[in-house]
Amino acid sequence: MATFTFDHLALSVKDVNESVAFYQNVLQLKEIKNTASSSKTRWLSLNENKQLHLIPRPDAEIKTNKAVHFALATTNIQAFIKHLKHLNIEYSDWRDTPNKNYVRDDGILQVYFQDPNGYWIEVNNLS
Repeated sequence: MATFTFDHLALSVKDVNESVAFYQNVLQLKEIKNTASSSKTRWLSLNENKQLHLIPRPDAEIKTNKAVHFALATTNIQAFIKHLKHLNIEYSDWRDTPNKNYVRDDGILQVYFQDPNGYWIEVNNLS
């Protein structure tokens, strides 16, 4: 049986420029070259050779819910929460309590927020 490693996450977005600006501003991701094609899809680095691909689909209907999300971990979640507040980005806990973080049973602190297309992003602290 083959073994696998995570490579990239691809999201359909209405406005690729708005989405790139959001991820650069909020998560401070750096844009990297799209080496796969000359399309308008833009790539951002998630470090460790992992990538976020933003695929322009201006006419697509994007449906999401909080259970469909991707998660990133940070060593300083309190500083990140302060950053979200500074940017006036609403965040919540898993139960949708506005501007509240959540501590899971295993002690991991997490917050959830949405990008301009409604995708949910979880940020948690490294254990």
